[in-house]
Amino acid sequence: MDFTITQYEFGQRPPVSLPSPLFLELLSESGIRKMVSDHYDLLSKSEIKHLFPRIEEALDKAKQRSSDFFIQICGGHPYFNENRGKPMLARRHATFAINAEARVVWLNCYQQVLSTLEIQDDVKQSFWNYLNVFSFWMVNTNK
Repeated sequence: MDFTITQYEFGQRPPVSLPSPLFLELLSESGIRKMVSDHYDLLSKSEIKHLFPRIEEALDKAKQRSSDFFIQICGGHPYFNENRGKPMLARRHATFAINAEARVVWLNCYQQVLSTLEIQDDVKQSFWNYLNVFSFWMVNTNK
């Protein structure tokens, strides 16, 4: 697996390629929900924990929304659109100061979680490649 984190320059917004639909097929919805939950659990103990809800109910809602999004972008049911509308994630995250360092922490936590998944490397790689580029779009400050 190549979990290389691409160097980021502020303002970059490259095109994003969706992950393979096999990711959802192999993991299932419940597997994606567990992956996202494990990721958020790592984030809530990280140096960027201030960006995530501290109250368990609110954290669970954030996990749900994120899981819904990833299920949808992997070709599954459009839960996110049904519950939240069109993603527009950069706009939704605008109230949080997300810098390049926070992006790296977020990706490092995903590296840990993805490394534990027992699915084909090429399918896992397609999801990583998506995350690596998608995360450029979330950075909204160079401070």
